[in-house]
Amino acid sequence: MNEPAPALPRLSFDFPDGADFSNGVNHEWLLTNGRGGYASGTVVGCNTRRYHGLFIPTLEKLGRTVLMARLEETALVDGERYRLTSEEHGDGTALEDGARHLRHFHLEGLIPVWEYAVGRARLRRRCVMVHGEDTVFLAWEHLSGPEVTLHLRPYPVLRPHDGPLLKGVAEAIVTLRGPLVELRNGEDGPLQRMRLYSDGPTPYVSLAETSRPQHLRTEKARGYDFTEVQHSPGYFTATLKPGGTLYFGLTTQAPGHLLERTPKEVFERELGRQERLLERAPEHGRTGVPARLVLAADQFIIDPPRPADAAWARSMGLDARSVIAGYPWFTDWGRDTMISLDGLTLATGRYREAAAILRTFEHYVRDGLIPNYFPDGENEGVYHTADATLWFFHAVDRYLEETGDEALLRDLFPTLQDIVAHHQKGTRFHIGVDPADGLLRQGQEGYQLTWMDAKVEGWVVTPRRGKAVEINALWFNALRLMAGWAERLGLESGPYRAAAEKAQGSFNQRFWNEAGGCLYDVVDGEDGREDASVRPNQVFAISLKHPVLKRDKWAQVLEVVRRELVTPVGLRSLAPGSKDYKPKYDGDLRARDAAYHQGTVWGWLIGHYVDATLKVSPDIKAARALLAGMEDHLSHAGIGQISEIFDATEPYRPRGCFAQAWSVAEALRVFSKTNVG
Repeated sequence: MNEPAPALPRLSFDFPDGADFSNGVNHEWLLTNGRGGYASGTVVGCNTRRYHGLFIPTLEKLGRTVLMARLEETALVDGERYRLTSEEHGDGTALEDGARHLRHFHLEGLIPVWEYAVGRARLRRRCVMVHGEDTVFLAWEHLSGPEVTLHLRPYPVLRPHDGPLLKGVAEAIVTLRGPLVELRNGEDGPLQRMRLYSDGPTPYVSLAETSRPQHLRTEKARGYDFTEVQHSPGYFTATLKPGGTLYFGLTTQAPGHLLERTPKEVFERELGRQERLLERAPEHGRTGVPARLVLAADQFIIDPPRPADAAWARSMGLDARSVIAGYPWFTDWGRDTMISLDGLTLATGRYREAAAILRTFEHYVRDGLIPNYFPDGENEGVYHTADATLWFFHAVDRYLEETGDEALLRDLFPTLQDIVAHHQKGTRFHIGVDPADGLLRQGQEGYQLTWMDAKVEGWVVTPRRGKAVEINALWFNALRLMAGWAERLGLESGPYRAAAEKAQGSFNQRFWNEAGGCLYDVVDGEDGREDASVRPNQVFAISLKHPVLKRDKWAQVLEVVRRELVTPVGLRSLAPGSKDYKPKYDGDLRARDAAYHQGTVWGWLIGHYVDATLKVSPDIKAARALLAGMEDHLSHAGIGQISEIFDATEPYRPRGCFAQAWSVAEALRVFSKTNVG
């Protein structure tokens, strides 16, 4: 007898008297399609970012592109008109109807669901992206009251999701083909197909309308252009009878994607797909917060949008997979992918995807480095990173620990050997081993090579050139892993062990800061001196599988970190009281980048802090208590997701990306690790 599928987790919000618009615009929803495309907006239906839109697919050569900025929805009930969406205007006014009529919002798994009171009628709206396709569907269900006439006005645009906002009117070319409405913005724009599904008439009315200037408040707060004028070529209208459902489909794919399927089945299949994700997860990951994070993790795993990736993978009978570092603006990044791999794939039972991700990045190794990131719409990576490649060893090890996949190890080992050799003789960006002490140094003028990588207008905020503490913790860990793997494969391990022993001896001599009772952040820095800044990077000297720091110093280091850096939502990037410390991450780009790693809290760091504390004191309940803030955060900012960063002081306001891969991955991993039954 088959066991029932795990119930999908819900995150629910009730608004008996309507939602608070000023609060609702800070709560964002996210849908993804496994191809890098997404849809996103606020709970109250008001776009606040250039990245918000109903349909933002990944297009070849263009990258992620906003094709449908929004759908203006109006309900006619008993002769009265009600808007289901909200908007802010460039003149400071706002239409807050979408918040005023909203009575309930929840995530059913990953699917956002709204309920509205419009006069005597009650409506429910749902939205879904089809996994593996550039297709989106909306559904409106009539829950109670008299019949409702819906007017749905699409506002198509054509711009890169991080590109300049539109100022002029770009009229779309519209063609009617049976039940489909086809439109194209400009000669180079992709063809979008729309369809309304109803038992009754669904006329499309070619009555164009230009919007009032749309005010995007988050863009203004971030110091960017914040006003856009949009154009709609027409609208749909249909009557929704009591108990009925109306569907709207939108795609850039072949007509069959709208003509040959039933929208109801699309929603059912997506819910079924999410249930299977929970079924694949370990048992403790099928309920509660871990289940929510298992689903959140799914939104970052993608088929790479590079045709060459699919081609080489198919030629070898393999899959190509990658990881979006964060929504809404990051692409796939090597460092983020390797740090996230454990939580996104191993903690969720997705071992095949884990192997595919490792093989995909191995394919791109150049001069002993994996890419730092892949620019949107491009096929080649950018390689300015000193730590992403070292995290690759950590990710391979975690995969092998979970799967024992000897075949993958044999396939990857020559590349891993080549990486070590390049680091020992020296490679790009002055990354190389100092033969005098066996430690790894890095740094080139104008480049930011560690994860503390803020740069604006040529200013590298935290260059950390020299021998950085986490780089050498990762280097030692990689050497020890290589020694173990070589023995496992019947190969010579001595050189790796000797290099590791030399590096460890030098590390413990050079990095210990007796006065501070912790580790220096950088030694042999630009001025030849040590950097005594108290930063979280020293945690990796304890947390990794092979800790480079001698055990007798662990408790002392962690006490400093606990006192200076730990918050309910992660670790500060710099201790308060430091001369460069910034308590808030806000203002224009320069102000934000000045604070990015100068106090700002990073959620992903909580994972390795938990690992390190458990090595000193195996108190699972105390470790789990460190995650309470993360659990609460799931109901804020990106609903059901975890943000990239937070302010360094209370109330620890979420900032940056509202959905970040390594934040979710590390939270899920340590939620699983601290499972107390």
